Amino acid sequence: MQDYRSSRLRSDRENCVSSMPRKRSIKLRCPACKKSVKSTDSDFPFCSERCRLIDLGKWASGQYVVSSPVRDTSDALEEDAGDPGKK
Repeated sequence: MQDYRSSRLRSDRENCVSSMPRKRSIKLRCPACKKSVKSTDSDFPFCSERCRLIDLGKWASGQYVVSSPVRDTSDALEEDAGDPGKK
């Protein structure tokens, strides 16, 4: 009976250890071409100077834009209520 208990305890411990979540590794990718990139690379977050210039060109041509902040309609109503001459 003793052997069964000790082997059962051992297998429970092994199952517990193997079911623990693994530490996730982050895979970094170049935003232009999606190649893998190391954070220690000189052109990080890009894989090369070429991809860096492609991205810069997209910003300069207007392909990328930063959207304006979304305003809540209740904020606009409060502002209008505070200024009675505005309608």
